Amino acid sequence: MEQRITLITLGVTGLARSKAFYEALGWRGQEVQETVFFQAGGLGLVLWGREKLARDSGLAPGTPGGFGGIVLAHNVRSDAEVDELLAAADLAGGTVTKPAVFNEIGFYSGVFTDPDGHAWEVAHNPGLPLAEDGTVTLPDFGAA
Repeated sequence: MEQRITLITLGVTGLARSKAFYEALGWRGQEVQETVFFQAGGLGLVLWGREKLARDSGLAPGTPGGFGGIVLAHNVRSDAEVDELLAAADLAGGTVTKPAVFNEIGFYSGVFTDPDGHAWEVAHNPGLPLAEDGTVTLPDFGAA
């Protein structure tokens, strides 16, 4: 298996509501056959009905809103951008679950959840600088 991710699909309980939430944050997508596709840098973020996604994956749908063991991350270029994005997510109908603070590692971050409980960390981490196109290249962290 090549070391790459091409799509991240979020199971949602209300496609129109979720599409409107991400559009309120400035994302632009395409709706095709009850699925919304957003280009997100070099990968795609997909919104699809939670029950359909579970069935298609051979899994039980579970309870929306509980922690599923995954947090998506969106790095930004400044501490002010962290605050701005958390405020925008709150205004768009998300929930700020962790207000922005300097964490124990030393960078500034906070977390919000979308209307279906999918967690997003918003971080300004100078140790992971963003290229002009928004991509990040992990540094060599050295041998452990």
